[in-house]
Amino acid sequence: MRRPATGGRRIGIVCNADHDVFRAVADGLRDHGHEVTFFHPGRPVPERDIDRLDLLANKKVSRAAVEALQYAERTGVRTWNGYYAVLLGARFVGLRALEAVGFRVPPASTTKPDCEYVVKSLVDWYGDGNPHLGGDGEVYQKYVPADPIDDKYYAVDVGGEVRVRAVRARSKLYGEKALLGTVDPDPALAAKTRALLRAVGAQALGVDVVHADGVAYAVDVNPAMSFRGVGMDEDLVESVLARLPATDAVVPDGDADATVRTCGGYSAETRSATSTTTRSSTLPGS
Repeated sequence: MRRPATGGRRIGIVCNADHDVFRAVADGLRDHGHEVTFFHPGRPVPERDIDRLDLLANKKVSRAAVEALQYAERTGVRTWNGYYAVLLGARFVGLRALEAVGFRVPPASTTKPDCEYVVKSLVDWYGDGNPHLGGDGEVYQKYVPADPIDDKYYAVDVGGEVRVRAVRARSKLYGEKALLGTVDPDPALAAKTRALLRAVGAQALGVDVVHADGVAYAVDVNPAMSFRGVGMDEDLVESVLARLPATDAVVPDGDADATVRTCGGYSAETRSATSTTTRSSTLPGS
């Protein structure tokens, strides 16, 4: 595969190719001269395809995404919303992380409580069903008697700055999710959302907040938000651009002493050799 136009990089996104927001993000990245490839979140990403990338971005919590991110980070390919970020999709990891940065979180357990509860999956895998009231499942979270409305806080790291916006939506507990419009983020909740993003090294995430009797509760965190209706397409483009390595090392003709531009202490050619060595020494049978 040939490298894109001068200065361009190869970016892979684990996401459905017809996703309206990330299709727009891909177009924005192409406008900057980069090559973008979508990988279906339900299918394994071939290692040879990851080897060709300069950056692998993730938009889904799926087994294929987890394996691809692990491989990318092990072999020196940069990631956007990488392996540690996607771990927030493991329900108890996400809930404990929310508590750690100061959110009030309804208690959750693998055993049914003696009160109303919401049933959720142990991992928020791509393709799994939505949470629901009552019944059987893997995780039981105490139900907060709130209005059937969620405030969804979206955070995006654009490189040195974390921007936060919020939208109001009808809760999926009561039918299909429906966006009701944007709201001004509460400063305290926005600060906690930023703190969570920075704590796990994510580039983008979302927190679902409900209100009951004047108290805000974070009921979930999502490292693979849709970003629909929040107007952060350009922020997402800026965020991915901020994660790209520097342009390829180039030594001008006739200038053997020229300085080589690198990212992370090695050039693209060196990374390629390092990746081969790392993979050979860490993957059985390779």
